[in-house]
Amino acid sequence: MKILIISPTQSGIGGIAQHVQGLTKFLQNKGHDVEIISSENTFTIPIKGLKNLSFMISSFIKSKFTKKFDIVHAHNLPASFAMKNISGKKILTQHGIYSQQIDFLHGKTAGNLTSKFEKNALTWADAITVISKEAQEHYTKLGFDPIQIPNAINLENLPQEKDRRFEKQIIFVGRLSKEKGIETLIEVSKNLPNDINLLIVGSGPESEKIKKLSETLDNIHYLGYQTHENSIKLIRGSNILIQPSLHEGISTTILESMACKIPIIASNLGGNKELILDNQNGFLINPEFVDDIIKKIIMILDDELLAKKFGEKSFELIKHYDWSKIGQKYLNLYQSLINKQ
Repeated sequence: MKILIISPTQSGIGGIAQHVQGLTKFLQNKGHDVEIISSENTFTIPIKGLKNLSFMISSFIKSKFTKKFDIVHAHNLPASFAMKNISGKKILTQHGIYSQQIDFLHGKTAGNLTSKFEKNALTWADAITVISKEAQEHYTKLGFDPIQIPNAINLENLPQEKDRRFEKQIIFVGRLSKEKGIETLIEVSKNLPNDINLLIVGSGPESEKIKKLSETLDNIHYLGYQTHENSIKLIRGSNILIQPSLHEGISTTILESMACKIPIIASNLGGNKELILDNQNGFLINPEFVDDIIKKIIMILDDELLAKKFGEKSFELIKHYDWSKIGQKYLNLYQSLINKQ
């Protein structure tokens, strides 16, 4: 099968990049011919607000010179324009509710314009997939028929080493941007007991805020961008993963923390509600309630049996999110589309 994947990104520790990497490896291991159009091999403008737009235009131009494929699989709305232009069965995967994310980050006007474009773009696909039940419900209400296929990880390839730097070590790993709950993370940092050390891994538009915070608080440690391997080692060495997002699909970081048997504290929204069973493998929290978040951090750190219970339950649940299972769902979808010809 000849498969083209179109994605704004294919490298780094972000959710879409990890998804594309995992899916590509699964397909190649199954003997399929996979090519990729992404910002790594297409011109983009690396400025906030322009990167996705420039990728949309440049990938569309590149698609004019692209041959026919059996499957053209686009990831998120900026990839849809190029998808439309290439011959083959078309799939559009939405990694969240894109128009709502734009509304949150760039305002109501941008959100409304994106919503109109989104409705058109979804009609260009032969199949629509989403990673969370929340997104499936949203697009179903708009009159589409999305298929939910969640994010996945490769359980066999995760590094086993631990990078533990402090006795009480908690960690945030992700893009340092507004939708990831960075303001909540800052408030939590300011109110953490001094003996609890928070590692912050990632980069993004809020990096400077985090850097300045780490320079003023001795127990807050900004590590910047780390490789995927280093990030996993740091997660394994930590007592808790904290993720106070304001928008979230199926978080790859949460999946990886579950595989590492690390207790999780995450916002009670989006795909988090599918991965975290409250008080079974972690805590679901309201990101506005900083005192409650700190209380739950201390609760896990002070109760080894609770932490172990959370970790074991996560490891039991994560087996459903391995690429051996999720990748096959995509292959089945590809084949069903081809069989309709």
